[in-house]
Amino acid sequence: MFERYKGGETALLVHVFFPQENDIEDLKEFEVLVSSAQIDILDIVTTSRKSPQTKYFVGEGKAQEIAEKVNQLDASVILVNHTLTPSQERNLEQLCKCRVVDRTGLILDIFAQRARTHEGKLQVELAQLQHLSTRLVRGWTHLERQKGGIGLRGPGETQLETDRRLIRHRIQLILSRLAKVEKQRNQNRQSRNKADLSTVSLVGYTNAGKSTLFNALTNADVYAADQLFATLDPTLRRIIVDDVGEVVLADTVGFIRHLPHDLIAAFKATLLETQEATLLLHVVDAADPNLLDNMHAVDDVLLEINAYEIPTLLVMNKIDLIEGKQPSIDRDENGIPIRVWISAQNGLGLDLLLIALKERLAKQIQVCHLSVPAYLAKLRSRLYQLNAVENEFINEDGSFHLDVRIPSIEWNRLCKQEPDLLYLINKQNNN
Repeated sequence: MFERYKGGETALLVHVFFPQENDIEDLKEFEVLVSSAQIDILDIVTTSRKSPQTKYFVGEGKAQEIAEKVNQLDASVILVNHTLTPSQERNLEQLCKCRVVDRTGLILDIFAQRARTHEGKLQVELAQLQHLSTRLVRGWTHLERQKGGIGLRGPGETQLETDRRLIRHRIQLILSRLAKVEKQRNQNRQSRNKADLSTVSLVGYTNAGKSTLFNALTNADVYAADQLFATLDPTLRRIIVDDVGEVVLADTVGFIRHLPHDLIAAFKATLLETQEATLLLHVVDAADPNLLDNMHAVDDVLLEINAYEIPTLLVMNKIDLIEGKQPSIDRDENGIPIRVWISAQNGLGLDLLLIALKERLAKQIQVCHLSVPAYLAKLRSRLYQLNAVENEFINEDGSFHLDVRIPSIEWNRLCKQEPDLLYLINKQNNN
């Protein structure tokens, strides 16, 4: 019987440089990923290859060197900054007598640590099971045997087949639960569409400052930390934008290079908030020297989830870390805002961001003059609640003269909800 070696908190990192990839920064990012998983790095083993080796991915000589390092440093896990096949993981584990986890497995582990809500935990478990289903043979060779002996004879299937069947059953159960979540989210989106509410979705590379910006704009208390994948569960709040009215702001999971496909599939319900958005706020860490690579990685994921053509406003965050940089709005040749420079942590430039949002989401504005009788004070109060009253004075007969400026969508909604308003408009038109 061969069972998988136990993982631990001390790791040996392995990275292979390929000539077609610029992956120096990818290695640095992997170190941050490992730190985010609260694992101590003992050493880093690097090598160069033209292509992955079939058996060990790194070549037999380098694999032997890794095994010696593991024995010398007493490492409890080997973390490989690449996606390994099940056979490559098994071969490395047997050679090194140590647990081997690839990049996808590490990201799944971080997601499992970060998931807080029931939906988030379901999504992570689904991704883990989909990842595990192809790797059952790797860990337990005894699973290929049929059960035997008195009281142990099964239905004629091997233990491996039994486990695969159980995993398939669990996956189907999770998918059915997530389908209910997706149905509920669809109903919420339909309600927002009926109410003509615009949705603005925060997207960006992980740790770019999306949750900090979300909290600054909404006064929410969403968990924000200087770590990768601090946010897994989407949070929605309503904010008021001048001349636009209520807008739904959505905080979403951060993206990363080589985001595992299992995760994209598992987080389908979450990513629909991005796909259905009216506008995307692409939050970028402006102080990161690799911001262009990070932006391309986000664009790749947006393309994969069919959200690439949604209008986007770039939000260059963390300008407090750039000496001499002041909040500002960059516009295209037509004067439309395309980029806003802010610091969500210090609140710098948030007023400019709201101005840019107003211009990008601007709809037709309804301007009118209303004479509201005193007995319709409730209607007058409603107009004030919507910040629609620009000027007011009292007529000789005690009625209120209001100069009203309000987005057309809000106006149409108000007309449906307040029959007295339609009565006043028709009365004024007839006069």
